[in-house]
Amino acid sequence: MRIQFDVTHPAHVHLFRFAISSLVRDGHTVAVTARKKEMTTDLLDWYGIDHTVLSKKGTSKPALASEWLLREARGIVFARKFQPDIVVSRLNPPAIHGAVAVGAKSIVFHDSEPANQLLKIMYPFIDVLCTPVSFTPDHGDKQIRYNGFHELAYLHPNWFTPDDSVLTTYGVDPTEPYAVVRFVSMGAHHDVGYNGFSPAAKTELVSSLSNRMTVYVSNESDTDLVDAVSGTHVVPTPPAAIHTLLAGASIFVTDSDTMAAEAGLLGTPTVRLHTFGKNELGNFTRLSESGLVFSTPDEDTAIEKAVTLVSDPTTQTLWDERRETFLAECIDVTEFMLDLITSDGDVDAVSYIETAPPTS
Repeated sequence: MRIQFDVTHPAHVHLFRFAISSLVRDGHTVAVTARKKEMTTDLLDWYGIDHTVLSKKGTSKPALASEWLLREARGIVFARKFQPDIVVSRLNPPAIHGAVAVGAKSIVFHDSEPANQLLKIMYPFIDVLCTPVSFTPDHGDKQIRYNGFHELAYLHPNWFTPDDSVLTTYGVDPTEPYAVVRFVSMGAHHDVGYNGFSPAAKTELVSSLSNRMTVYVSNESDTDLVDAVSGTHVVPTPPAAIHTLLAGASIFVTDSDTMAAEAGLLGTPTVRLHTFGKNELGNFTRLSESGLVFSTPDEDTAIEKAVTLVSDPTTQTLWDERRETFLAECIDVTEFMLDLITSDGDVDAVSYIETAPPTS
């Protein structure tokens, strides 16, 4: 088969990378189109995935509009040249339009309720829409639900095992407790209208944790935080090794959604600040109910919870038990993806799916 994957964000690289390598190994012809954004192409290079860059992220609204028009045109040209049987994407309109242009099937993986309006617009052009069971909107017969998360495409034990030697290579002692905190700039389109930790709360959180252990900080908006608080360091590992760093942490605190889900699924005690209110994402509702991620809209509560967790010697054992129970209920998402792709998008040939919408 001829299969095209389209990736426009670093998270998409992780989502699809094991499926890509498996399909190539099994003799399928695979092409990857990419967007030069943040660490996307760097990760593709790190994992040795050949790719074609169709566009570079614009830095202003006019530039973004121009970029997406260019990406639409180049995407269709690429599809006509490659002639894929299937195009796999993470709800990316140019990739979906490219599939339509050459008569290929479009398989879309999607898990974010805030993008529901875009999904409604693109739905007529999609052949198979794959969403986790925690995704609440119902889009009809072309939508199939699987019991898992995007993050389990690359963090399921079948595909990921933490490697302590990687930590040692980058100066992290895996035998000593450490915390990881991640603060985002809230500049992405899906972050508009939401707030992360305030500067004062960041300092208080990092100071409180650094009194108990080494703290590794990833901070998009304040580069002076590490210098201001003793006992803290900039995250030393490259992006491709961040999951091993998360897996070994005693606590992870963040206002980043993707990394909160990743840490929770790795069995790392996780505290997440969110300001979605009643619009909470379905995957975090489930992670919270399972006890893997503690989410709160109040930064003081988040700090208090983080300190409580690291002060309790039973915390890690509790999270390990919760993770084991949770993973027993979930599928290997990459295997599901491979079954669906190699069956040419034939939903009837794929097991472990649910077609009914979740009950509220």
